[in-house]
Parts: sequence; structure tokens; C-alpha cells
Amino acid sequence: MIVGIDLGTTNSLIAVWDSTEVKVIPNALGRLLTPSVVSVDDKGAILVGEPALNRMVTHPELTVANFKRLMGTDTLFKLGSHSFRAEELSALILKRLKEDAENFLGFPITEAVISVPAYFSDAQRKATKLAGKLAGLKVERLINEPTAAGIAHGLQEKMDETNYLIFDLGGGTFDVSILTIFSGIIEVRASCGDNLLGGVDFTNILKNSFVNYIKANYNLEQSFSLSAFQNKLYEQAELAKYNLSIHSETVMKLTWNSEVMAFHCSNQDFEKAAEALLQRLREPIKKVLNDAGLSPSQIEQIVLVGGASRMAIVKKMVSRMFGRLCLLHLDPDTVIVQGVAIQAGLKARDKALDEIVITDVCPFSLGVAVYNDTIPGQAGILHFDPIIERNTVIPTSRARIYYPSQENQEKVEIKIYQGENFSLEKNIFLGSLTINLPKNLPDKSIEVRFTYDINGLLEVESTIIATQAKARTVIEGNPGILSENQIAERLASLKQLKIHPREKTENLLVLSHAERLYEDLTGDKRNYLGMLIKDFIKTLDSQDPQLILRARMQVEKVLDHLQTELN
Repeated sequence: MIVGIDLGTTNSLIAVWDSTEVKVIPNALGRLLTPSVVSVDDKGAILVGEPALNRMVTHPELTVANFKRLMGTDTLFKLGSHSFRAEELSALILKRLKEDAENFLGFPITEAVISVPAYFSDAQRKATKLAGKLAGLKVERLINEPTAAGIAHGLQEKMDETNYLIFDLGGGTFDVSILTIFSGIIEVRASCGDNLLGGVDFTNILKNSFVNYIKANYNLEQSFSLSAFQNKLYEQAELAKYNLSIHSETVMKLTWNSEVMAFHCSNQDFEKAAEALLQRLREPIKKVLNDAGLSPSQIEQIVLVGGASRMAIVKKMVSRMFGRLCLLHLDPDTVIVQGVAIQAGLKARDKALDEIVITDVCPFSLGVAVYNDTIPGQAGILHFDPIIERNTVIPTSRARIYYPSQENQEKVEIKIYQGENFSLEKNIFLGSLTINLPKNLPDKSIEVRFTYDINGLLEVESTIIATQAKARTVIEGNPGILSENQIAERLASLKQLKIHPREKTENLLVLSHAERLYEDLTGDKRNYLGMLIKDFIKTLDSQDPQLILRARMQVEKVLDHLQTELN
């Protein structure tokens, strides 16, 4: 069986196609969403998911989130004595999901289909496949997130001859795609997006509004440099973002150094403050409609995907652009993993899915650097020349003929780029390929062929036409991509990490929740909670499962009561 995984910026999920339907698999805590957060405790052990999320406030220096944006880069995250790359942190999330699935299903999981933002670069896609490998998974395919959402909606709604616009706003990335569904075929017409725009950016807008209010009314300048203070502000902003999705206004509250601060915010205020972000959402929508050759009136269904699409100001903006309400029949949090699981079922050749055909597109243009020989005075200036245009149906293979820039040139370096801009420096450099030219060759024309597969990985081949000599690369030298030796070292390192046993995850969650509440309480309630934490730790040391279960249930009741009073 092949599982489907939605590896998200904020939360991750895992699901399977079970003959006739998708089953989203709950984690050890019985929840479908596993926070994409990693932390290290005081003993150097790794915490993943909700126990790690609860340490964002209490131990911010030992906890990391939102690392998906830095996949495929050389950025290192320092957590105590450990240093991780983004793909290693993602591997820890994938490993936890894999273990949850194995415990739920009762057999080992070795293969997966994983979703990625449509606008993920070649390096980011390779990093995602590497994360799967580090987690012990063979990644059978990468699938674009809006495509996965379209698959889920297409099967669920069973609406033939329909144009869907998939608006996918997650925690850290934004994608928009147009899909056409007809006669059992799900065809992606066009994709666009912004890899640096997501729910976290809207949270930061609310956080900054609260910060400005505090600066204007309280003398707390020295506190702004403290991680704990910043994380409490962010926590309140996240809560406000959620409240503004269901109410017209909300209040952000924070107690610090005996000061009680309360900031009132309405959706009208939020919309005004976030106008620049809303404009960044509008632009890809306009571009994708133009690329697909469709007008807003030709889109029959607008599907909102991703937790951040729940925001009232976002739904209002999209509804205004299309003049009608959006489709919310499926849960925005789980719709992507449902589509990924269906794709996994297709990959496993499940008979119930035999009649579905899915096409996808290359979401960005791919090309090479060439000298400009058409504009007077600019013959020595390099510019971008696309070979595969954005929104070309994949898999695809395209070729163009090029010539050396100098008469007696003995070798040609082919520089490969991704992007849309004529100016070379405004595109993303992917790698290079060098081919040697024999002397005294009458015809020095070179064919450069780009082959882009369904996983979004690029192969480049150059051929000297006269001799048929070839050079080839699969862009293995991308910045941020590990070598095989480095991968082997990282695999060995991850295997040696001390991961908390599965049966203790629930206990770790209760303790981290208690620690967070302890920071917010004062007086008798704080003392009472401190005693309760000590007693629970003593019970854990007893290693008696029944005692631990009863103690945990008692502590959870107290925490729920204290949390309600605090709110």
C-alpha cells in the first residue's frame, strides 16, 4: 500500500485510499493534524508535533516551525546540541506520520506520494524527496497541492465539464490553479503562486498591530527583545486570526510584568492592515486566468483550500473578484491529503480508480542564459531564454538550437534558470552543464533539450549536432542539495537520535500544556498547578500504565478548567 502525505508548513497529515474511499489516519493523540513543529527537550530528546508546538512559548530557543519555506537551502536550525537542515526537520515530521500510520494500519509503510506547493523549485522538490528518504520512505511521486485538492473535489462533486479554480492558501505558501474536469480526465490548465506568502504573514500583520499598540501605550521596550515575549505576542495573534474567521471583531490580551494589555481589532482593521498581502493574492489569480485563457465568469467552481483560506478577509476578497461565494464542501485542512491519497491509489493501480486520468503542468518557465544579439549595443549582455514555458502540460520534452557566442570557442557552458523575467538576475539559477567543442568544426550548432517529469524534476541534455556528442545533467548540483555521502551521514545521524517512545507522546503533550499554563497563572492557581506537575512526573516515573492513565486524565481535566478560566 502507498500512503498519501500532505507535508504542510503549519500541519501535516497522512491518509490511504481504502478500496472505495480515503481514510485520513489519526495520530497517537487521535487527531488528524500533526503540527509541523520540532523541539528538543532538556535531555536532548526530540519532540515532534503537538508536544513540540506547546514548547514554542516555554522553550522558543529549542523549538522550530515554518521551516518548509527553507527546503532546498543550506540554512541550519540550531536546537540545543543538534543542527538540522529543513529537509531533516521535515524527515522527522514524515517519520512521525509514518509511525502513526503503521500503528493504525498494523503493517509497515515504505512508499508514499507527497504533496508540494505548485511553485516549489527543482531544489525544493529534490529536498522533499530527500526528506522522505531520510524518513525511510520511497517517494513514488510528488504532486502539486492544488492538483491534489482538485482531484479530491473532482471525485467528490462528480461535476463533469467543469472549470475549477483551486485557491490554496496554507500556513507558509500560496498556490492557485485552474483545473478542467471532463470524461474522467482532470486537466490542470494553469498554475501560479507565491512560495513566500501564507497564513504566518497574516498572523504577523496582527502581531505587529498589537506591538504598535503596546509601544504607544506601555513602557515595555526592553521586553521586545525576549523570545518568550515575542512568542506570547504571536500566540495571541494566531488566536485573533482564528477568531476573526468566525467573528467580526476580537480582543488580543497579554499579561507581562503585572501589566494587562488588551487590544481590540475588527475585520475591517485587519483588512486595511493586510491590504498589501491581499494584493499579493490577487496577482497570481489574474495571471492564472490569463494563462488559461479564461474569464472569471467561465470558472464554475472556486475551491478554497488550506487553513488560512478560512480567514473572512480572504473569502471576501476572492468572492469580490468572482462575484459569487466559494465552495467549502470539503474540509480545507484535509482536502489536499485526500487528493494525495487518491493519487497514491492510482499509483498502486487500484481498480476503483482505473478510469481517472490526471494531467499536470510545469508551473514556471525553464530555460538558459543566452547573449542578446538582437538589441544594438547589448550584444554582450546575458538574458533568459525559456525552453519550457510555464503551464506546459507535463511530462514534456522541448529542445532549441543554440550557437557559440565566439568564433573559436572550444567549450560552451549552459547555465540553467527557472523564472519568468527577461533579466537573468531576476530568475533562479538551477545549475550548469559544460560541453566541449572540437576544433575546426564547420557546424557548431548545439541542441539543448529540457525534459521535465511528473515529479517536477528537470533533466537537461546538450548535443553537438555535427558529432552527436552529448552532455547531460539532472541538476544534481543545486544549492542546498546534499551529496550521496552527505545523505548517508545524515541518515546515520538521524537514526541515532533519541526519539521519545510512542506510548509517552500523550504524557509529553500534557506536561507541555501544563508548563505553558504555569507561565500564564499567578498566586494559588500557579502553586496548585506546580504541585500537580510534580505529582504527575512522579507518577510517570512509576512506569505503571494504569496509574499514568488515571493521573493523565485527572491532570487534563484540571488543565481544561484552568485554560477556560484564563480565556
